[in-house]
Amino acid sequence: MEFIRAFVVGGLICVIGQILIDLTKLTPARIMVLFVVAGVVLGILGIYPALVEWGGAGATVPIIGFGNVLAKGVIEDVDKKGLLGAFSGGVRAGSVGIAAAVFFGYIMALLSKPKAKNKN
Repeated sequence: MEFIRAFVVGGLICVIGQILIDLTKLTPARIMVLFVVAGVVLGILGIYPALVEWGGAGATVPIIGFGNVLAKGVIEDVDKKGLLGAFSGGVRAGSVGIAAAVFFGYIMALLSKPKAKNKN
């Protein structure tokens, strides 16, 4: 049942993204930023942790989950370090994901052979 809940939550997040792509003039980059901000806002309001508890990896893996991780890190560090934690908390909490993205991006850049697009 855990896999089904993860599939449903992750699928709904993807459906929302696809609807935004199809029905708006938002670029994929703006939609990605919108999802990160939505994750931050939902995390601050305490809604996203309940979604993570119910949906598991379906809620934590998409980009909206990254926003939630940033918000959670900021909240924890502000409690410990004060205002300075607002600047360091998000980076500390998201450092593993950021490092993995940079590492795997670098590996893929080494392995791939880029091709120029034909301008027709």
